[in-house]
Amino acid sequence: MAQTEPQSVFRLDRINALILVAVFSAAVLLYTKWAKEGKPLFLRKIPGLDAVEEAVGRATEMGRPVLFVPGIAELDEIETIAGVSILGRVAKIVAQYDTPLTVPVRYPLVLAAAQEVVEQSYIEAGKKDNYDRDTVKYVAGEQFAFTANVNGYMMRERPATNIYMGAFFAESLLLAETGNAAGSIQIAGTARPEQLPFFIAACDYTLMGEELYAASAYLSHEPIMTGGLKGQDFVKMIIVICILVGVALAIFGYGNWFIDSFTAS
Repeated sequence: MAQTEPQSVFRLDRINALILVAVFSAAVLLYTKWAKEGKPLFLRKIPGLDAVEEAVGRATEMGRPVLFVPGIAELDEIETIAGVSILGRVAKIVAQYDTPLTVPVRYPLVLAAAQEVVEQSYIEAGKKDNYDRDTVKYVAGEQFAFTANVNGYMMRERPATNIYMGAFFAESLLLAETGNAAGSIQIAGTARPEQLPFFIAACDYTLMGEELYAASAYLSHEPIMTGGLKGQDFVKMIIVICILVGVALAIFGYGNWFIDSFTAS
């Protein structure tokens, strides 16, 4: 009978992945510890998020509502989750100012999640009695039917502030242009590169790419979120340094061993 070679318990060719996970975990835990201890952690200014409270205050002064659109994708999209998370922060500010809020959604799961998030925000603000479950409403399941309904609302109600955070597609310019025509302050954020030019052209502030995912930590300053954000930034910095070192070594003909150390066989 042929003998089979004993398999190793560890995949030594994957040790690079283990090191990366260990470094990332250590960075997140360390930054989270520092955030809990109250150490100042630098977060780059994001003008669009700094303008949220001012935009809600403007709506309060004018006696007009705030419109928040958490994208048009399902709840399994990370952009939708980020948009609903930001909705919670915005709803808390709205609750404190007693400003009307309207959140149109396209899918039932997003409806349920957004209702829970908004209700919790009103409870945390001590304004549970002011919460209206119809604040978050199912509009339509089809893309352009949803867009037409939201555009009609903007032209009828003239919301003072429009906030678009999540996954958007061909309807992005239709929404943004209608809001611009209605005279609203508009803050948009999406990780879809093909939609960013439309938001930049028609909105006052635009969050681009990962700024959307960083928004929750930026607005809440919660230690766990801030630690995770700073840990990611630290690992990205290490990856950039490794890329630059690899390029320099490859230029001078010494890069093979360095490249092999990042390659799993």
